[in-house]
Amino acid sequence: MTIIRSKAPLRIGFAGGGSDVSPFSDLYGGAILNATLNMYAYATIIPRQDGKIILNSVDKELREEYDAVEVLDTGGELGLIKGICNRVTKEFVSQPLSFELSTHVDAPPGSGLGSSSTLVVTILGAFREWLNLPLGEYDLAHLAYQIEREDMNMAGGKQDQYAATFGGINFMEFYRDDKVIVNPLRVKTEVLDELAYNLILLNTNTSRLSSQIIMAQQENVKNNMKSSVEAMHHIKEQAHLMKEVLLRGELDRMGEILNLGWEYKQKMADNIVTEEIQDLYNKAMGAGASGGKISGAGGGGFMLFYCPNNSRHKVIGELREKIINIHRFEFTTTGLRSWKSE
Repeated sequence: MTIIRSKAPLRIGFAGGGSDVSPFSDLYGGAILNATLNMYAYATIIPRQDGKIILNSVDKELREEYDAVEVLDTGGELGLIKGICNRVTKEFVSQPLSFELSTHVDAPPGSGLGSSSTLVVTILGAFREWLNLPLGEYDLAHLAYQIEREDMNMAGGKQDQYAATFGGINFMEFYRDDKVIVNPLRVKTEVLDELAYNLILLNTNTSRLSSQIIMAQQENVKNNMKSSVEAMHHIKEQAHLMKEVLLRGELDRMGEILNLGWEYKQKMADNIVTEEIQDLYNKAMGAGASGGKISGAGGGGFMLFYCPNNSRHKVIGELREKIINIHRFEFTTTGLRSWKSE
């Protein structure tokens, strides 16, 4: 029996988040600096011969079984996974496939670490390995974007699909007509080790529906709301500045840039920062952090703080009084990977 497996890394964004969302990226161009972590989405495909499709979401404890057809109904909690299967069948196979697909992710939906998009990339990677699909890195990332934003009509940006596919530390540029350029950054290992040591990644244990925040952000751009559009331009500029200080190894300046971004992020749309999240930010800053951000669209999920001068221990101690889960992590240099096992 042949087993096909794949995995792709989740990511944190340092600066520019939101400038990859249309229509802003179409009108003005976007820029983002992000990095992948040793937290992953996983997919396993086992081909079947009985004319059945079985979908297992291990972390959600969901299992669904269907007759093998070309188009699955995309309703329900596993709708996105079924949408991926539909697109692969339509575009590359044109006949029903019989298989068992199992998935799980190291972070929950709504984490702000790009878990949904990373899962799409991972599943596509498993299908590419199984069916020998003609998909390069840019092709696969763009297909993942199309499935989410066009096929499934899910609100969001473009960075997550490319981060998961390429992996590493990347400066990404976004233009009209979904054009994306991924620029890998050559950062010294000792700089990345120091950066990881000075960063704290935590789960606020609050959920958020990112689509509502993103749609509000999109409406603000469409309506040319001055304060929101100007804030997004500042966020984009910070991605360029963050790239420069990272390449120079001027890590302590990253905290200052994150702190500026915190102010601008809140002007992009309402409900990005809740009272509870602001309280966490204030406590971390009071304990020695020099800057921080919400990962993803905002409203909840994971947060990131930069803690210079060995202040991480004091900041962690302060935040743990709020029963916050601190996640240790390392940066990764590789993106989507897939393989077969007999």
